Amino acid sequence: MTKELDKPGFSLPPVKKEAGADKITAQNWSKRIKLSILGISPGTITVSTIFHVCLLITPIFVLGHNELLDLSWGFSLFSFSEAITDTMTLIFLVCAAFFLLRRIFLARLRAISSFYDYVVLFLAIMPFLTGFLAYHHLFDYRTVMILHMLFGELMLMAIPFTKLVHMIFFFLNRFVIVNEHTLGKGSRVYA
Repeated sequence: MTKELDKPGFSLPPVKKEAGADKITAQNWSKRIKLSILGISPGTITVSTIFHVCLLITPIFVLGHNELLDLSWGFSLFSFSEAITDTMTLIFLVCAAFFLLRRIFLARLRAISSFYDYVVLFLAIMPFLTGFLAYHHLFDYRTVMILHMLFGELMLMAIPFTKLVHMIFFFLNRFVIVNEHTLGKGSRVYA
């Protein structure tokens, strides 16, 4: 077949489209949502969305981080109250535990998981866990704060070199590139 594709003048037969397939209608959107990952696994997508929102927003608006920013650079951002930050951190940790337990107990996820996947999840969890422990003064505060800073720096350094980079490309992947993981028309055919 590949030799035939290389012959000059060879072209694939045109794909027949259903009438009105390109029109954006409520029925098309409903079908797209059902075929997307949101329609296939809504619970996981809900937990994933909450996980990622907490992962991105919480560190930026933590009062302690903004006080350090003000001391170092002379400006700071809006800060959440400590109660909100504490709640968001707890929610993040629960969501992270959900993902860890899924990888451990779901056979189909365990089969495709490697040590690397657990390391990346560990890198994402540790800054939040140590921050939570430091805020509540559990264990030795100084040691926990040093670990918090180290894990935070490790996670930031790992972003461009690991799958954590999807934090940066999330919006591009979900809303610009059309594939089966978005609300676009996926064209991949699974055998």
